[in-house]
Amino acid sequence: MSFKPIPAVFHAASMSIMAYGFMSLGTVTSNEWISKQTGGHWQFLTILGLAAAWVTIALSLLGDLFPSSQSVSGIKRSLLMISLPVSIIVSGIYWTLMLAFPHLILPPIETPSEPVEPSSAPEAPQFYQIPLKMDLALHLVPSISLVLDFFILERKYAARQLKTQAPFLATLAAVSYATWAEYCASKNGALSLTMGRRARNKQAPPTPLDQQQHPKSTSKRKADALDDPAPVKSVKKAKQLELKKPNGAAKSGSKLKKPEKRSATKGKSKAKDAPVEDDDEDWEDMDDEEDDLRTLTKHQFEASDEEEDAYSGKLSDLEGDSDEDEDDEPLRSGNVQELQFSDSDEGDDAQDREDGEGEESDADSDDSDGPITAKNMEARSRRLEKRAAEDAELERAEANYAEPTEAFFKLPTTEEREKEKAAGGPDVQEVQMRMAECVKVLNDFKNLAAEGRSRSEYTEQLISDIASYYGYNEFLAEKLFELFSVSEAIEFFEANEVPRPVTIRTNTLRARRRDLAQALINRGVNLEPIGKWTNVGLQVFESSVPIGATPEYLAGHYMLQAASSFLPVIALAPQPNERVLDMASAPGGKTTHMAALMQNTGLIFANDANKARTKSLSANVHRLGCKNVVVCSYDGREFPKVLGGFDRVLLDAPCSGTGVISKDASVKTNKTERDFTLLSHLQKQLILCAIDSVDASSKTGGYIVYSTCSVTVDENESVVDYALRKRPNVKLVDTGLEFGVPGFTKFRGKKFDEKLSLTRRFYPHVHNMDGFYVAKIKIEKRQKKGEDKEEENDMEGVVLTEDGLTKDVDAGPAFDDAEDAAYIAESKRRHIKKLGYRVKPRNQAEVASTS
Repeated sequence: MSFKPIPAVFHAASMSIMAYGFMSLGTVTSNEWISKQTGGHWQFLTILGLAAAWVTIALSLLGDLFPSSQSVSGIKRSLLMISLPVSIIVSGIYWTLMLAFPHLILPPIETPSEPVEPSSAPEAPQFYQIPLKMDLALHLVPSISLVLDFFILERKYAARQLKTQAPFLATLAAVSYATWAEYCASKNGALSLTMGRRARNKQAPPTPLDQQQHPKSTSKRKADALDDPAPVKSVKKAKQLELKKPNGAAKSGSKLKKPEKRSATKGKSKAKDAPVEDDDEDWEDMDDEEDDLRTLTKHQFEASDEEEDAYSGKLSDLEGDSDEDEDDEPLRSGNVQELQFSDSDEGDDAQDREDGEGEESDADSDDSDGPITAKNMEARSRRLEKRAAEDAELERAEANYAEPTEAFFKLPTTEEREKEKAAGGPDVQEVQMRMAECVKVLNDFKNLAAEGRSRSEYTEQLISDIASYYGYNEFLAEKLFELFSVSEAIEFFEANEVPRPVTIRTNTLRARRRDLAQALINRGVNLEPIGKWTNVGLQVFESSVPIGATPEYLAGHYMLQAASSFLPVIALAPQPNERVLDMASAPGGKTTHMAALMQNTGLIFANDANKARTKSLSANVHRLGCKNVVVCSYDGREFPKVLGGFDRVLLDAPCSGTGVISKDASVKTNKTERDFTLLSHLQKQLILCAIDSVDASSKTGGYIVYSTCSVTVDENESVVDYALRKRPNVKLVDTGLEFGVPGFTKFRGKKFDEKLSLTRRFYPHVHNMDGFYVAKIKIEKRQKKGEDKEEENDMEGVVLTEDGLTKDVDAGPAFDDAEDAAYIAESKRRHIKKLGYRVKPRNQAEVASTS
């Protein structure tokens, strides 16, 4: 076999480029601290893959120079099975992260105050940028060279090699690297590029304690101790820490000075059981712990910049916590450990007592000057809490401070808004900023409004931005905006973008809530009771199994049902052995809830106008074991002609769905003014039919509950107020729901019945459930029209004359009731037959008389 010049040149060039990349590692800034660690650069898969690729290409070059050598070719082919997949994996992962998430793989630039290792900057982190030539040599050339060599220059592998030898070598390489990486990580404390703040600040093993006695001195602290050069550490807090000096020295600013060595104590001082070593790392750890305590106290509910960078490493990074626990042992054992911040801090307690300062001044200054003892620890804690409260108050004041908005916010004119729409709409961030400013101005219009601009202009702009930002049509955005105050309206629209919690209702016909909860917890479901207002509801937070396909669900132990759907049934409160109508019942959540409350007694007519939906209704009725339910499909407006005389009626009326926008986002755009007009008309018809279907003389019932999953006034208060005016024998009663917002009694110039305050509204941003409306109506017996019949009969034939009321004998013939009896009987017979009852056949004589 002859020499191969072209492959040899290709392999030589590849080797040179990869060698250049490896040699360039010594030029990067992070090389120094990486080299000090166990394994150095060789702990990284990139470098190991580069080395394997270089050796493979080197063997390929030897094969080009000596084609007859079978041993070189065999070793190269075996090594290629390892180096090729490693290089492809490294290149693929690296370039994906480099282009999308560079901060995950590039070490941050170290700050001047902490030059030991790279660390995240508190404000704008900057990352090392590897030179492009070195980057390509390390992460691209190895994989490309091996791919070209495998597919073009190398001869094909046998099937046996691909099925047995290749998996064995790959597994061996993976296990070897995992063992090596774990060993390096255990020696280094963590992977070098994923070190968190705790791991970076971990103290070194303590040096032997100095047992010599420090000479005592009675002289005061010298002012020149402040001039002692010391490393400077910037304070992370926005508010500068002020340290009081007993000798009258100036207060420190935003930096704390730390001594390099401790000076001998002077004057009378307390005996020290455990002197502290003067290591800069110890002081840094002490400052970090103090800053952490302030940060945790100050930001209880919102993360700070320091907390975001708090931990990004492995579990092994937490080994440093044991050092902090060991530092607490002297306090628990009663020993005193002095922690001092400067050479001039010795003997603070004695000096303060000599100067006549009280216990409070000691507590104020011991945060930086005095030793930590069991006595002053409580005072230090109070000082930190007080400082955190002051900082929180400053933050609240800054947040509530409203600056004049003219300098950075200008309300666009109508022409500018038209131009924005023509250009495709404004930028999202601009819209968000403009919404915030409009809300701020409308909340304090007198002081913040621009000159010459009216409130309606700001409101119109805010509604337009809400429609654009959240995806509503402007008609619906304005309709919903009018229901709330300005700030609450934004909360409502924001809540509609968040899904409501998943809730289930226990079927008490087949299970108890406690037993059901335990069974679901055993299956990996995280849940808890919804609230005190219901004893059958459970809220599901997360589940490792499909919550709608568990054995308990299939056995009918619970029903997937929104929490707001519990409310109408709770308000209706059906009693056992009653006759109840659910006018719009599909898919059966409320119907089965009523069956459980009635303990499968009485009779429930579950009606739905859509016959296709009765299939799911029947399925849920059978699954939950409800035996007192009759499913039917009638138009609700046909009641009570088809059926009547119910003790209670539940009308969950068809509505626009403005309360369940989080479930059905199409409502934002497909509802118009005509839809609300038609729905309101239908709801008014249904509620009148529901009222007429109730037996007013029922001993236990006589109630109707009207509910919708809408929050608009047109579908709620307007409908109920219409029913109160059309049916004078009905009145509103308390729903029995202990929470919820009272219904409107007046809205945008319209006045409703004062009793509408007994109805209840539920909002997603207030109650964390779907928007809902519930009203409960009591039907009373109608006033008889003929209650003054006797008086009317007495006045029959009476005329007014000059002498007064006199009886007119020529008043005319009276009605013959016997003649009308046959017609009345025939009318009753037809009515009974229409209701579905069997009637007796008529006599021919009766037929002849009526005809």
